[in-house]
Amino acid sequence: MQDTRIDIYQGPQSIKLRPYEHHVKYYETDQMGIVHHSNYIRWMEEARMDYMAQIGLDYKQMEEMEIISPVLEVHCQYKSMVHFSDTVVIETKITHYNGIKMSVAYRMTDKATGELRTVASSEHCFLNRSGKPLSLKRSYPELDTRFFQMMNEES
Repeated sequence: MQDTRIDIYQGPQSIKLRPYEHHVKYYETDQMGIVHHSNYIRWMEEARMDYMAQIGLDYKQMEEMEIISPVLEVHCQYKSMVHFSDTVVIETKITHYNGIKMSVAYRMTDKATGELRTVASSEHCFLNRSGKPLSLKRSYPELDTRFFQMMNEES
């Protein structure tokens, strides 16, 4: 299988981001042995959490800083069916970030065949623990810089 990691330059060092892999469980399928559509949204969240941890913006740490990032929108376009025991490779990238909102794109392919399974996106905002909108640029400039770096490096 080809190496799908992305090199991200960070000053004197760079990191390789690896796509998230999900091995389909039996309980994620319906009576026809096909993955139920609701599971793709869960996989997107798993992939996003993995991506953020890889870029040094672990979601748990953000929550400890009292930053939450709820989902505002989700779009999912199913291209081909996923079945029990398949492994899906999920490539994740930030497509838009402005300090207050962030959009993330996902591309899901079959690990064995490379066949495109799903393309999806999600949009998120940043709030404080009280549920008030939060500008990372103003309140957490180091996080703001990191999100901008990741969006620009992947373009």
